[in-house]
Parts: sequence; C-alpha cells; structure tokens
Amino acid sequence: MINEQRVIQQFMELVQIDSETKNEQNISKVLKEQFEGLGLHVYEDDTMNQTGHGAGNLVVTLEASGVENVEPMLFTCHMDTVTPGQGIKPELGEDGWIRSDGTTILGADDKAGIAALFEAIRVIQENNIPHGKIQFVITVGEESGLVGARAMNPKDIDAAFGYALDSNGAVGTICVAAPARAEIQMNIYGKSAHAGVNPEDGISAIQVAAKAIAAMKLGRIDDETTANIGKFQGGSALNVVCDFVQIDAEARSIVQEKIEQQIAEMREALETTCRKFGATAEFRSEIKYPAFGFHDDHEVVQLAQRAIRSLGLETSTFASGGGSDANIFNGFGIPTVNLAVGYEDIHTTKERIRAADIVKLSQVVIAIVQETAKGK
Repeated sequence: MINEQRVIQQFMELVQIDSETKNEQNISKVLKEQFEGLGLHVYEDDTMNQTGHGAGNLVVTLEASGVENVEPMLFTCHMDTVTPGQGIKPELGEDGWIRSDGTTILGADDKAGIAALFEAIRVIQENNIPHGKIQFVITVGEESGLVGARAMNPKDIDAAFGYALDSNGAVGTICVAAPARAEIQMNIYGKSAHAGVNPEDGISAIQVAAKAIAAMKLGRIDDETTANIGKFQGGSALNVVCDFVQIDAEARSIVQEKIEQQIAEMREALETTCRKFGATAEFRSEIKYPAFGFHDDHEVVQLAQRAIRSLGLETSTFASGGGSDANIFNGFGIPTVNLAVGYEDIHTTKERIRAADIVKLSQVVIAIVQETAKGK
C-alpha cells in the first residue's frame, strides 16, 4: 500500500524548507496547504504571540470513517529544526541512507515523522481504510524547550490517547518514559573589596558558589534522576573580590517526587553554604514539563506493539533521558508514548536516516490506525 517513492520524495521536499526553531512560518504555510489539499480540517492556534515563534501549532483533523464508537486519537510531530538548518541539501546514497551535504543538519528530526504521517493519510484515503477520528498535531518550538506544545490550549485536542513520532531508536521501539525537567537559577550575593589591599573584608561569591556546587549531588543521581550545572557567570576586575555570581542549572527525573527532592537538596546546599560564609542567596526553579511513564502492559503501549508485530517488526520499550512533546500531552491527561523514527546523530551535521525506515514508519502509523479501529 505504501508508495515508497512518494514518501521519500515528500521527505526530501520537507527538509529543503528552512524551519529553524523560531522561524517556522515557511514550513507552516506548506503544511497547511498540503493537509488542506488532502481534505483535512486545519486549525492554527493563536500561540504565536505567546511563544515568539514564526507560526502557531497546527491541529489537523481527519474525521472518522467506516467505524463507530472508536476512541479518537492523535499523532504528533514538530515542524521546527535545530541549527544549522538553512539550505539543507539532502542526498540519498547508494547505501540507502539519506544525509545532508555535511554543511547542515538533515532535519529528519522531525520531518521524517511528518512525511510518514502524510503518506499514512494518503494510503488511508486511497484504500478506504476504516478509522476513528484522528488528530495530527504539528507543533512549533519543540527544539526550543517544547514551547509550542506547552503554550497549547488542551481544549483544542480531542483525543483519548496518542503517539509522538519523535524518538531515537530503531523503528518499532517505543519510548514509554521520559523525565520531568526543571530549570534552576541560583544567585549568590557576596561583598566586594580590593583583592590586594583588604580581601578579608570581602566575601567572594565565586568561592561561595564553588563550595555550594561541591556540596550538591550532580550528574547521574540514580537510574531515574540527573542534575547539571550548565552555566556559571560572575566577576569583573581581577583586583576586586567578586560580589555576585549567577548559576544556571537543570534537574531531570522520570519520577516527579525525585525531581522535587533533587531541587530541594540543591537549594539546601546553596542556602547552607551561603549562611556559613555570610553571603545571601536567591533560588528560583520551574518545572518546565512533567514526567511520564507507562508499564509495558498499558493499553497505549500494547496497541502500538500489536500493530508493530503485525508488520513483522521487532518491538521493545525503553525510558529516555530527554523530553519531547509527549511529555506535554501526558500532562494534558492524554496517555502518549513516543515512537522511534530511526534517525541517527540528530542535532549534528552527521545526521542521517535510512530511506527504508521512513517507509516502515509510515506502515507503523497505518497499522496503529487499523488496530485502533478494531476497538476494545
């Protein structure tokens, strides 16, 4: 049923449309035109002013056909890419891999997913495959911290469960868990003094910060939790005791209670150290997106695995250390797992994907739709 040449051509065309994160206006226009050309209803939300990105999120609806009483579902991908993503020139090698010319990323993250969705829609329509109501949610700003999905109004979504097409791994594998992520800012205020004349009258914010960081558990905390200091800045002249330092950090955990505990422990280390040395501290943290996790016996996982096995593909599950729009939809109360796309070396100029994997991914989407249409 899959038109292999068509889906590969679709992918090649999509990656040649510049869409670095915050500059999604061109790709959004093309996507709207193509979805509407297939007869689907397209709604662009009004989040552009809120996010500062080049377009709003697209919510595309394919109404049910040929079946009744089937729960509505969603598939989601993101339209933006990381940099360098301007002037991408995709090349299909004799080895079956698609790469850029080496000066840019390829953009398989996540345009391979979008190409697979377009092919699935076409095959469903051409073959009159029965299906329930399906929404295709194409977000902006995923690469900027999931800002597009985070800004969405959950009321725009009508789905009982869903699948993101945006994970690393072989096609057939499923990401069933991903961490919550907190952004943390720590400000330390010391006291300035002349470093050569009277340093004992000063309180070095740099020294206090170093001791506070040394008191924190960082890196791999356990199998489910990590923390990292990403940025450290402060100081002015070499002959002045530094009176201010800003530390930017993050914490992640698949377990919500653990990320809250990690944040609390980092705060305690900061404040205790500052009190000890006479400095003062400000601590701010914000959980940017929630964690999610499913056991393999959850129906959203089981449905996908039945569909994948029906194609003769191997399937397995894993937990990721990174977030995706699936985190946001789970936060909306829509059970959503992340399907592997098959791309490799994403976010680098060595990014690549097998043409055959884009075809397989299209087949997986169709098989999930068919499995869903069977009902419970």
